[in-house]
Amino acid sequence: MSLVPEIEARPWVLQAPSATPESGFIFKDDESVKTTNGMDGDESFLQRQYELAQLDQSQRVNWEMIKKLTVCGVAFLNDAYDMFAINIVAMILGFVYYNDAEGADQNTVPKKWDTLIKIAVQIGCLLGQLVLGRLGDKVGRTTIYSASLMIAIITTIASAFSSSMVKGFNVFIVLFIWRVLLGIGIGGDYPLTATIVSEYCSTANRGKLMAGVFAWQGFGNVLAPIVSIIVTACFMSKIDADVLYLDYVWRIIIGVGCIPGVATLYWRLTMADSVRFQNISANTRASSMESTRADEEKLLATETRNTNSISESNNEVAQSPLMESNRPGHTKTFSQHFSEWRHLKVLLGTSIAWFALDVAFYGINLNSAVVIDAIGFAGDLYQDKPSHFIIRNCVGNIIINILGSVPGYWITVFTIERLGRKTIQLMGFGVLAV
Repeated sequence: MSLVPEIEARPWVLQAPSATPESGFIFKDDESVKTTNGMDGDESFLQRQYELAQLDQSQRVNWEMIKKLTVCGVAFLNDAYDMFAINIVAMILGFVYYNDAEGADQNTVPKKWDTLIKIAVQIGCLLGQLVLGRLGDKVGRTTIYSASLMIAIITTIASAFSSSMVKGFNVFIVLFIWRVLLGIGIGGDYPLTATIVSEYCSTANRGKLMAGVFAWQGFGNVLAPIVSIIVTACFMSKIDADVLYLDYVWRIIIGVGCIPGVATLYWRLTMADSVRFQNISANTRASSMESTRADEEKLLATETRNTNSISESNNEVAQSPLMESNRPGHTKTFSQHFSEWRHLKVLLGTSIAWFALDVAFYGINLNSAVVIDAIGFAGDLYQDKPSHFIIRNCVGNIIINILGSVPGYWITVFTIERLGRKTIQLMGFGVLAV
């Protein structure tokens, strides 16, 4: 019997890539390879690998992809600006609300309020990543991606108008509440941006393009002090005459954070989900429909057997082929996948490394004013003019990022495909340790 017609009908039989650990494909002897949509395990496996290979070949860098990557990059810039501008804003709030305090408390926000407004976004991020990240799988990547941006825009504007209540919450508590909600929007951005970029890119350039999108975060870190210098300079003469004019400055600094989001909102709303996600969603819906039909058939078969004895009925249903059709397909669930140590150790290694990095990253960027003061660059909080003190701190902030994080981002972008992920990560942790 000739195999030519069968091969022509199933090109994946010859063209599917080999399943090796380096290729990232699953193995044929994996227990998850089951009968799916009427195909035997090997055929279903090969078809899936062929589809993924075709996607990788078709996902070349073009103008459409550049536009999508730019939107995702601006998302990280916007997130970094919103998160780390509070470092400068907290310093300004000290001049506005504590300029008449005495001794060492003058022009300084108390530690409890300073800490509260700085950790607010991180609290919201934790909630946003868990909730919006999961909804991104259920509802759709770009739908939740757009929703997270709208949450961030609204809450950024609301944060800029924070003020003390006549009776009740002071400005710091109100600002804390709005920034927690802002963090929920940013928390949605983080996992969805990374996921969208990884799904749009082929395996050949995924590392470089994902690193390039993350590198926009460095621009956001630099943009916050630049905007602060410009706004402070615009009000300089009035600030030197009356320090309370700084109340305008910190609100404008926060409010500017919504501009990148507003500028890219249209592109997010019109962005389509990746072909990968659409295929996965279609397969999931088909599997769900098959499972529902199988359940209905089993229920009907059970009802028709009610005339028999209970034990006989149970034995027949248990042995029915319908039970086989309700078993999991070749796509594992999250818990099944990570119940295997070879997968779990990758997840743990990546997440623990990221956690360790963020301890240093957020600790420095949220408290860079402390670092700048410790090295003697900030100036005199009590003797210098407020505008001069703020601008010097902003300049110090720019220097730290221009000489540190920004070059680090782009060195990674241009070397990640040659040096490898692990090598660059080990180099980064080595520098952090020093």
